[in-house]
Amino acid sequence: MVTCETADNVLKSYYLGAVSDQLNKGVNPLLAKIRQTTSDVWGKDVRKAVRYGVNGGVGAGTESGSLPAAGGNQYAQFVVTLKNLYGVIEISDKAIRASKNGEGAFVDLLNEEMDGLVKSSAFNFGRMLFGDGSGLLATIKSVDGENGQLFTVDSTRNLAEGMVVDIYNAQGSSMGSGRTILSVDREANTVLLSGSTLSTPAGYTIVLQRSKGLEITGLGAIFGDSPTLYGVSREENAWLKPVIKKDVGALTENKLQEAIDEVEEHSGSKINFIVCSWGVRRAFANALAAYRKLEPMELEGGFRALSYNGIPVVADRFCPKNTMYLLNTDDFGLHQLCDWQWLEGEDGKVLKQTPGRAMYTATLVKYAELLCYRPAGQAMLSGIDEA
Repeated sequence: MVTCETADNVLKSYYLGAVSDQLNKGVNPLLAKIRQTTSDVWGKDVRKAVRYGVNGGVGAGTESGSLPAAGGNQYAQFVVTLKNLYGVIEISDKAIRASKNGEGAFVDLLNEEMDGLVKSSAFNFGRMLFGDGSGLLATIKSVDGENGQLFTVDSTRNLAEGMVVDIYNAQGSSMGSGRTILSVDREANTVLLSGSTLSTPAGYTIVLQRSKGLEITGLGAIFGDSPTLYGVSREENAWLKPVIKKDVGALTENKLQEAIDEVEEHSGSKINFIVCSWGVRRAFANALAAYRKLEPMELEGGFRALSYNGIPVVADRFCPKNTMYLLNTDDFGLHQLCDWQWLEGEDGKVLKQTPGRAMYTATLVKYAELLCYRPAGQAMLSGIDEA
């Protein structure tokens, strides 16, 4: 017979391992390539000592001369707070009671809820990999004169029906929270939100609910222009600046190889993963198809990719348009306090009644942050003509 206690046990014993594996390896091929580790986690922070440059204790000399002076390694200390990542499922008391005498029906119910959680989490965690940690989803450009809830935005790439979002003005003040995305028109670049109207929202931003400034440090921050990265000044540390090529135009093999060579020449890093937008991948395929056979390759997590000199080339829906990232995934680490776990109450239960409602919720949690140990060993091509 199905009870809240048996449901609690099933969530702990059966679903946790399967869901963790899907979220760690099945979100997208880039995340599957990044090492996940509990090292360098101290309390609520990640504190990582990163070596840069070369050891200075090397030199040449005469037989009877002095040996080279010891130089030692150069280190910088990355300090960043772990981000709190959550995923919540909700089951009504009515649904549990309706499945009381049918274990199969209850399993179907849980499967449906967990499948929805995995898809939603995969969407948002995949998006965070390309973000800058701000939680920004889109910037509002204008509002429909007859319907104050219909907004034209700069991009619908990060938006989907059902997402709950907050709106902020240019000064960072909240102008509306807990609004649900009712529909997204990707051709018109418009989004319909629930809630009251906003008369002059141009320049306002749409942010994932309660997430402003709280998301993981993704590629948007690593390739961004903020004065610091992981608490270290970019201006005083040129090795924190990746290789960036703007206004690339038509993508050619020479332009691609030039960026790869520059990374290796300046930092010694070897590019082993390329991720781009869908249009850029088509341009890449067109550029090489005329004289080279393009063969797909299998990646960890069951993903498939095109190949450039043995380097996988993957398209991702969250990669900005006209953009290609050239990465060495060995220089990245997802530092975490622990792997995905259910949030447990004092009684050890994960399925809890929502106060004042006939609903039960269970929350998956992971405390983690993404670090790139060698930003200068990465590259970005932007302004690429898409096909």
